[in-house]
Amino acid sequence: MHRAIIIDDERLARNELKKLLMEFPDVEVIDEAANAAEGIEKIDALSPDLIFLDIQMPGKTGFDMLTELDKAPHVIFTTAYDEYALKAFDVNALDYLMKPIEPKRLADALQKLQLAEEKEMAANQAFNRGMLTENDQVFVKDGERCWFVKLSEVRLFESVGNYAKVFFAGNNPLILKSLNALEERLDEKIFFRANRKHIVNMRMIEKIEPYFNGGLLLELKGGEKVEVSRRQAVKFKEMMSL
Repeated sequence: MHRAIIIDDERLARNELKKLLMEFPDVEVIDEAANAAEGIEKIDALSPDLIFLDIQMPGKTGFDMLTELDKAPHVIFTTAYDEYALKAFDVNALDYLMKPIEPKRLADALQKLQLAEEKEMAANQAFNRGMLTENDQVFVKDGERCWFVKLSEVRLFESVGNYAKVFFAGNNPLILKSLNALEERLDEKIFFRANRKHIVNMRMIEKIEPYFNGGLLLELKGGEKVEVSRRQAVKFKEMMSL
């Protein structure tokens, strides 16, 4: 059973979608919201595994709302605005439904959800314990660009004040999370706090070299070089059995 929340500022659109979803007994609409602020509140309180999200809403857009979530549930965008189609796929949403929604397209979108959920069963269980696994995806927004990023694809987190720079593929946008807050949520067997400013993905390490004062220098797959402080080097060697 998929627990869903519909977030759309138009009551008629919400009612129409609820009516269509009655044909899909494995989707339960547990709540609805009329704007982004209400959406965040309800997602935090109810932890749905699916949201139907309108993009263009008064105040914050659907994209803005996603940036404020700790972890994005599965998202199916619903919108009347054609020019957003490309942007929605850019962020790797499950699907993108044009209003008025056709039952056949809705069925296709829910089929994609089924496939995605089969892969992520274990990851979701870990998230419910408050930890983020490498299969979880986080939503990142940088100006006009948006991404869903699997944590396994992140090479490095770098502290920039209260923000953290996220390095994945050829991108390194900022997210409003401190390194300490991230460290608490990440799996320490995979994400290692190398020093005060960096958390590295141990699976993305290409080369390890000795460095000043008993520290280490790591080179990551993206070419970044990160120093492991002397104190952390002891822990790192134990973990890597060096």
